[in-house]
Amino acid sequence: MANNSLRRHIIFFEFLMVLMTAALVSEAADNGIPFVGRVERLHSDIDALVPIDATIDVLAMGFKWSEGPVWIPNGDGGLPPQSLLFSDIPNNRIHCWNTQSGLSVFLEPAGFTGPASYGKERGSNGLALDTEGRLLCCEHGDRRISVLEKNGGKRTLADSWDGKRFNSPNDLAIHASGAIYFTDPPYGLPDGFDDARREIDFCGVFRIQPNGSVDLLCKTMTRPNGIAFSPDQKKLYVAQSDPDSPILKVFNVGDNGTLDAGKTFFDATTLSATRKGSLDGLAVDTQGNLFATGPGGVLVIAADGTHLGTILTGQRTANCCFGEDGRSLFMTADMHLCRIRLTTSGW
Repeated sequence: MANNSLRRHIIFFEFLMVLMTAALVSEAADNGIPFVGRVERLHSDIDALVPIDATIDVLAMGFKWSEGPVWIPNGDGGLPPQSLLFSDIPNNRIHCWNTQSGLSVFLEPAGFTGPASYGKERGSNGLALDTEGRLLCCEHGDRRISVLEKNGGKRTLADSWDGKRFNSPNDLAIHASGAIYFTDPPYGLPDGFDDARREIDFCGVFRIQPNGSVDLLCKTMTRPNGIAFSPDQKKLYVAQSDPDSPILKVFNVGDNGTLDAGKTFFDATTLSATRKGSLDGLAVDTQGNLFATGPGGVLVIAADGTHLGTILTGQRTANCCFGEDGRSLFMTADMHLCRIRLTTSGW
């Protein structure tokens, strides 16, 4: 009886939080289009990337923790065309959003297919399209990188390195060669860093080569998370979501696809002291500017590391991606799915 009572209180609290957020968004509505937050402009160069009158539009809400957005341009292999797919990790779902039909569930279960309960972060996280246009998923609960085949069914691409199971693949970036680069912190394990099921005792950056082999590229980051290539794919950016060392690192990519030791590209320590949210997902435009989710929302960082400003969502913001005509930046922000129209475009 005590457990049932506690569960009822938790459900009521979650419902109340959804209602409070809905009211907040409604109060911010202008001519029937809901929006939140604002754009903070720290450098005049941001005006060439984010229009002065840009608003952060709320497209959908009510998720437990939205993550991993990817834009589907043409819908090859049964994927929904001109649509955004994104994860709701705790609910173990992938949602679909488009302007024609709004919001729907695309895949459930999405990251854990076991018969029992498995922690709070069991669903899929980062999503991407491979060079063949197939959907790739970082699956927390099943601890693997999977692919949805065009002729139907899901297949495991990799679930281990050196005979050891991954922690919980988090986010991924696709190289033109077809190689898949991904991060592997233990956030999806029920007990996180202290989980007895861990088989790899570090948080790595790995690569799945086109032939299926798995390489360890970096083991020196404490909590590697978001990951993205520069437009020429000669640099790889990796976000570290460590509250004690919130940094973005940049690695040079060798001709054989391996990484150098890397260096700090941006340090968010000062921002983390006053704003909620940690460094997480990344998107890069055609000019090499980074849109990095972090303290306050989405940090806009020039290719030389200058912080130009922040898209202040007012929520803990997990990830972002470009979509539609390339000038829409979609943002998964806590229980929200948001979009802002830009002047620049994704590559």
